[in-house]
Amino acid sequence: MTTRWRVVDLCNYTRQVTTGRGRIIIDNQEVPLDDICAILTGSETQWCGGVVALAAKYDVPILTCDWRGIPIAGTFPWSHNSRVAARHHAQAELSLPRSKNAWMRIVKAKIRGQAGVLRVHSPGNADRLDALAGTVRSGDPHNVEAQAARYYWSHLFPAEGFSRTPGLGQGLNGFLDYGYTILRGYTIRAICVAGLWPTLGMWHHQRSNTFGLADDLMEPFRPAVDTLVKELQVTKAEDGLLDPDAKHQLVQVTSLSMTRGVGDTVATAISTLVQRFAIYIEGDVQSLEVPIWQEPDG
Repeated sequence: MTTRWRVVDLCNYTRQVTTGRGRIIIDNQEVPLDDICAILTGSETQWCGGVVALAAKYDVPILTCDWRGIPIAGTFPWSHNSRVAARHHAQAELSLPRSKNAWMRIVKAKIRGQAGVLRVHSPGNADRLDALAGTVRSGDPHNVEAQAARYYWSHLFPAEGFSRTPGLGQGLNGFLDYGYTILRGYTIRAICVAGLWPTLGMWHHQRSNTFGLADDLMEPFRPAVDTLVKELQVTKAEDGLLDPDAKHQLVQVTSLSMTRGVGDTVATAISTLVQRFAIYIEGDVQSLEVPIWQEPDG
């Protein structure tokens, strides 16, 4: 049986959250922590220490969000993985060539995932992205990722004059930010479970970024969010991110199937990629296999 991972969104919840028997209790509704991948909370949500402790026991991060629904802080469990020390050392000592090779594979998968989105929502424009993916080299020295992004956004949202601006918190950008937040929370959880250190990223390694590795490993799954936002835009873009139905649909991103409605969910694929990366940095495999969103059959 496949677990249906949930993101519990309490950003606008102002009452108290309690616990009981491995569950969090919200207005007499009980949600098993085994089913939760992340909890989003606002500044007015009331917590007791027992909730934080129990969430940590079940490896569930609690992300505190600002008025836009974007995380600004969080509590994260310490890993119980038996290889945590070995994997931290392996991350710190990962050679530059292997780091660049892994990043190349991540970028290729992301661009091919974007091509998958266009194949559905903008037929005839996917081939250009597939061709660009084939030009990505180790470390992406020519920044093909950015070239692909410019082409992708201009064809995914052609009528809106759209420009991707992270953190804007409005319109389509607000929807995308919120959906990516869901992916990031789940990826952080998977990283902690795998005994990896979320700060030690390959491409995202700015000094101020606590979750660089999560930002690296979530890249191939961004097209799943883009698909949802594309489907939401016609009816919900004017309502804004406060629309509860839109938010409810966006939190379902980890339950989507990776390949045309069949196969692993996004949640499973993220966990698998994180575990593959852990094995990769320890030298047990020579290359990092990265899943692709909506990969064509054959």
